Amino acid sequence: MNRRISILSWIVFLSLGLCTTEALYSQGSSKETARKERELSREIARKEKELETLRAEIQAYEKRYRESEKKEKSALENISNLDRQVGLLRNLIKKLREQEQSLRGDIQETRSSIQDLERQLDALRTHYAKYVRSVYKYGRVYDVELLFSSKSVNQLYIRIEYLKRFSEQRAKDLRDVVNKKSDLEAENERLQASLMHERNVLAEKTARESSLKKKVVEHRKSLTAIVQDKNKLRRALEEKKKYAEEIKRIVARLNDEEDKRREAAAAAARNRDKTAPALRPTPKPETAPGAFASQRGRLRWPVEAGTIASRYGLQTHPVLKTKRENTGIDISVKSGTGVQTVADGEVSILTFIPGFGNILILSHGDGYRTVYAHLSEINVVESQKVKAGDLIAKSGDSVEGSILHFEVWKGTVKQDPEHWLAKQR
Repeated sequence: MNRRISILSWIVFLSLGLCTTEALYSQGSSKETARKERELSREIARKEKELETLRAEIQAYEKRYRESEKKEKSALENISNLDRQVGLLRNLIKKLREQEQSLRGDIQETRSSIQDLERQLDALRTHYAKYVRSVYKYGRVYDVELLFSSKSVNQLYIRIEYLKRFSEQRAKDLRDVVNKKSDLEAENERLQASLMHERNVLAEKTARESSLKKKVVEHRKSLTAIVQDKNKLRRALEEKKKYAEEIKRIVARLNDEEDKRREAAAAAARNRDKTAPALRPTPKPETAPGAFASQRGRLRWPVEAGTIASRYGLQTHPVLKTKRENTGIDISVKSGTGVQTVADGEVSILTFIPGFGNILILSHGDGYRTVYAHLSEINVVESQKVKAGDLIAKSGDSVEGSILHFEVWKGTVKQDPEHWLAKQR
């Protein structure tokens, strides 16, 4: 008899410990679900804000293009508006694609969570059903008999406490069933919302891709019309020459900002030396001094294939036979070709300049910078660190054909890129 009671007590104790763990897990699961929902809501709101900004920009350039057509503005301005629309559409589609992939991952995670909750709910229901059958089979009389069969007052107190806690745990189990059911319903709602959002994103992406195809065709037709009309081509190149000064201004501004940062860092170092004369290791710069300069004549090319369509300096236009200054080199390459960084560096500027399209400027330390223009897509963000050979963009189209425009600067002084690139062409 004593052995039977001891075994029963041990079973009750184990059940209490197990159920308590389940209850704690249930509470943790509910909190985790709520946290995920908050994070998801914040992430969706942030992405939607980015997408709305892109949509608004696309509409603005569409409006400008329609107005420029009505007013018969310059061919370059029309091309720039179309070029900007194409670039923004590609960017929007890229973000929609990323959002779609993220939603698919979230949907898969939610489905997995639902399956886990269903298993937990089934386990709790089975566990509680066994208890209900036990009560129905033996009734509460069994509990009373167990108490009265106690051989001492101390044993009686222990059994009363066990039965009390056992009963309380059954009530907790019942609450857990309800909580799990609520969590399951919440996860199902979240899944349905994600599925609906994914369908909306997919529909918009499909529509934007269709719009992009039309814009690309329209863009290429406009470029062809300009190339075939010498007067339009001459005006477009004159305006491009005017906008070339904008690249120079941007490089000068970056150079001034770098000088100010260097002076501020030097001043801060002097102040530290005054207040704390103790020796401390000097932090190493992210780009080693002289690293870019040491690669003169050995830099990798920004594209894997292509030929030089226009060299650096004063060049004669092949169609117009007029002289013009080229601030870099133009590499003839198929539109959509991957563009890679020629050396380690940091993304300083992503912008759009009429006549040059999307522009990316990398800083390589010691005042050296490289410029990549006529880009159809850009795969990096400002302040991002890149390594030599990293794919940073894709080439695009211009009034001078499918080219990549590439420049090298030392401070505010233009360099001949061919003096820096490896002799492999």
